Amino acid sequence: MSKAEWAGRVAVVTGGASGIGAATARRLHAAGAQVVIVDVQSGAQALADELGAGATAVVADVADEAGWALVEHTCDDLGRVDVLVSNAARQIPAPVLELTTADWDSQIAVNLRGAYLGLRALLPALARTNGSVVIVSSVHAQMGVVAHPAYAASKGGLAALTRQVAVDYAPVRVNCVVPGPILTPAWDHIDEPDRLRSIEQTVLKRFGDPDEVAAVIEFLASDAASYVTGASLVVDGGWTIAKDSA
Repeated sequence: MSKAEWAGRVAVVTGGASGIGAATARRLHAAGAQVVIVDVQSGAQALADELGAGATAVVADVADEAGWALVEHTCDDLGRVDVLVSNAARQIPAPVLELTTADWDSQIAVNLRGAYLGLRALLPALARTNGSVVIVSSVHAQMGVVAHPAYAASKGGLAALTRQVAVDYAPVRVNCVVPGPILTPAWDHIDEPDRLRSIEQTVLKRFGDPDEVAAVIEFLASDAASYVTGASLVVDGGWTIAKDSA
């Protein structure tokens, strides 16, 4: 879409303070959209200040209905909603027998409940604009990775939720992206050998950049993808298509 095509459109991006969310907010703002940056971190306001006119921050917990009331109020002030990018996520690695109930619940709450609450809050407004939703899943939805049961369950649930909501609420289009090893702050605690192993397992032999996922999100949210709904588009540098075992 050209800048003129995005002009006047309003996009809500959750988890927008960093990583894929921040890259998406920057990209959609540069394209001409008004962006509402939603994050529990105060960095949402810093990014909105950086972007300037046409960017608004809402510091809120996506797993809390009260947070979505704040988002709805902001969107009412802007007059419309055209795009929801559901990206907020929490990841706490631990195998089932070592994962606390609290840590299971918090990941499901942010990753899956947060997406549900966002859909419930904004689908009526999206229906009025024939808008679109892009949900950020993960290759964890498709491949088992050691010690990520709650994260995998939530991300798999998002892929299923994408298909279901696309069926129930057409003509609103609902799609998801499935990122692989993208160099976001989530990798800050990963040591160098594990980083190198992840890179080696990709076909392209490198990390992805958050903006490379944001570019796919922009496409799915745009009129260029007007006949695409219920799809899951993998953005992983080939991480899921090749393994070195016979």
